[in-house]
Amino acid sequence: MVGIFLLGYVAIIFEHTLKINKAGVALLMAALCWMFYFISHQGDVSLTSTLGSHLSSVSEIVFFLLGAMTIVELVDSHKGFAVITRFIQTRSKRKMLWIVGFLTFFLSSLLDNLTTTILMVSILRKLIPESKDRLVFGSMVVIASNAGGAWTPIGDVTTTMLWINGQVTTFSIIKSLFIPSLVCLCVALGLQSFFFKGVLSPAVQGKDEMALSSKKEKEPGALLIFIVGMAALIFVPIFKALTHLPPFMGMLVGMGIMWLVTDLIHSKYHNRSHLRVPYILSRIDTSSVLFFLGILLTINALEAHGLLEKVAYLLDKHIGNVGVIATTIGLASAVIDNVPLVAAAMGMYDLASYPTNDTLWELIAYCAGTGGSILIIGSAAGVAFMGMENVSFISYFKKASLIATISYFAGIITYLATNALLA
Repeated sequence: MVGIFLLGYVAIIFEHTLKINKAGVALLMAALCWMFYFISHQGDVSLTSTLGSHLSSVSEIVFFLLGAMTIVELVDSHKGFAVITRFIQTRSKRKMLWIVGFLTFFLSSLLDNLTTTILMVSILRKLIPESKDRLVFGSMVVIASNAGGAWTPIGDVTTTMLWINGQVTTFSIIKSLFIPSLVCLCVALGLQSFFFKGVLSPAVQGKDEMALSSKKEKEPGALLIFIVGMAALIFVPIFKALTHLPPFMGMLVGMGIMWLVTDLIHSKYHNRSHLRVPYILSRIDTSSVLFFLGILLTINALEAHGLLEKVAYLLDKHIGNVGVIATTIGLASAVIDNVPLVAAAMGMYDLASYPTNDTLWELIAYCAGTGGSILIIGSAAGVAFMGMENVSFISYFKKASLIATISYFAGIITYLATNALLA
């Protein structure tokens, strides 16, 4: 199973060299890993229920992703993002980088890192015409969204897991991780700004502005769709808190409301079919969703086989120090999805030994959230960016991995220093 994962992982990394779509590799890798699991556990009556349980959790994320992409695409098709782009558009690449970084950071804390990445990459398509520049900005969106999601219970799925299970509380996690997460963002922005100089091309901007002007920068109902769309995204964590239903249900509610609103606005006009959900669904990048599905099912197969749990126990046995363990989990999350890693840590350490708001839990929340930025496949945000912009593993590695690593450790040092001062 490990061999299948490593071969598939290498194929995904060298997708552009091999000219093999990463979605196909991920789906095949998932199917083979689960096939191996079933063969090696013959006689176990719970095999089907185990697969069903993991498929259920993965489906929640997939439906969440589909709902978020549909809402964002609806707003984009109405040119609703012109409301934002008018306020943050600037010719300075450095200034734009800081604006985008901070906007992403705080949006991610209110929404979640996956939704925020989808939203910000869609906005970047309107602001940054050059794909090589969008690679830099998009990489920073991944780092900023993961940093922003780490310090609130609703910003990242791993922090949410720790919050729901009682390892951390709302006020404590915000108080403890806000400054380290902010330092992580600022260090990344500072390092990227040092290398990223120049201005956006005036000629390209002028062409873009003329195009927007010719279309009056909006479609019918643009402002309403923008407001309803943003409200639908912000409503997701509120819906979860009020009903205790999974987040994907809140996203589906928002998508359903958007569907009704757009039908009511445009159903009378035959020339507005491009602004309605059936057409929008055809524009969603299905291959990126299938890639996400394959990756998560593969990780779940490794988890079901007990491989991730064994790794966690080896860390505890040979390292022992909670700071080093949390840091290692964060680094591992750059390669392996952080959700099963955190789940394994939660199963390995109990609340009797490490009570609520212990240093271990807070560091795991930070490290698992921000460590995934080191590689593009290390987080849901990175995978979404990879799919939406067709970014290769190597391109992200060259542009962002070193910066993400330095900023990751800067946040850890800040957390430990702050704890030492307050002790």
